[in-house]
Amino acid sequence: MGSELVCEGMNGAISTIVPDVSVVVPIHNEVESLPLLLEAIASTLSSSQINYEIICVDDGSTDGSVEYLKQEAKTRPDLKAVILRRNYGQTAAMAAGFHYALGRAIVSLDADLQNDPADIPMLLAKLDEGYDLVSGWRQKRQDGAINRLLPSKIANWLIRRTTSVNIHDYGCSLKAYRAELLADMNLYGELHRFLPALAYIEGARITEMPVRHHARRFGRSKYGIWRTFRVLMDLLTILFMKKFLTRPMHVFGLLGLISMVSGTLIGIYLTFIKLALGQMIGNRPLLILAVLLLVTGVQLFCFGLLAELLMRTYHESQGRPIYRVREVVAKNVN
Repeated sequence: MGSELVCEGMNGAISTIVPDVSVVVPIHNEVESLPLLLEAIASTLSSSQINYEIICVDDGSTDGSVEYLKQEAKTRPDLKAVILRRNYGQTAAMAAGFHYALGRAIVSLDADLQNDPADIPMLLAKLDEGYDLVSGWRQKRQDGAINRLLPSKIANWLIRRTTSVNIHDYGCSLKAYRAELLADMNLYGELHRFLPALAYIEGARITEMPVRHHARRFGRSKYGIWRTFRVLMDLLTILFMKKFLTRPMHVFGLLGLISMVSGTLIGIYLTFIKLALGQMIGNRPLLILAVLLLVTGVQLFCFGLLAELLMRTYHESQGRPIYRVREVVAKNVN
């Protein structure tokens, strides 16, 4: 159970109990699912004697979800409704939920009833074994084979190979986190599906567990094969952050050096055949290539320097160290 402490949430609300877990649910047009979802979460966590709060973040719903959440939040002490001004996307909705969460652990799940709240205690128990993030693995997915399963398998394989984080199901929203881990992570764009990879960059201990997955009961899916392009673009962002977040000059400088050396060598060759052999070089494509490589090399070096300055500003302006401390062990000397 949560300990008796007075704490102030980021929204200024005062709470006398620090919850064991905050359940964050991003919502977009799921009014039919909400009553069953809230009841399932409350029933599961109450029966497990887990002190909890539910944070429902409405992401621009137009089907009555906002009205339902406002009504329930006025009467339920375990529910906090966060209403966004418009539809920002799932990443922004999850970031808002994490921002208002007070729990020592945070669990995220979808509102469409495909994730099973009965799996939450199992994830929390795994978290207590010393992990910082426990990701759900939908081994028996109840989705369409062509428009959902096939793109998902390809994307998960590509992400695993690129990030070196061996998670089978990046797209599963049912995950459990330590609150201090999420405090070190900022979400932008559509990076919610890459949370294990972002956590890996922060030095987190990560594991996964099989969870149940149900067929959608109400409404229609907001996902489709068209999201594959976004996944690929975000993957490039994650790859750069993983390897070069604190040393961007290493990638831009290396590419610039290769480009300039190549252009210089071609220039030396052209100079030799012009002066020593007396051949015309003005109409040779190699001359254009040499100039292009030299200019490109200089530009890449400039990009590297600018990126270095931006990274220093990013870390220093926020007081973010370039390292993460898991714990400090020392003998207590009185």
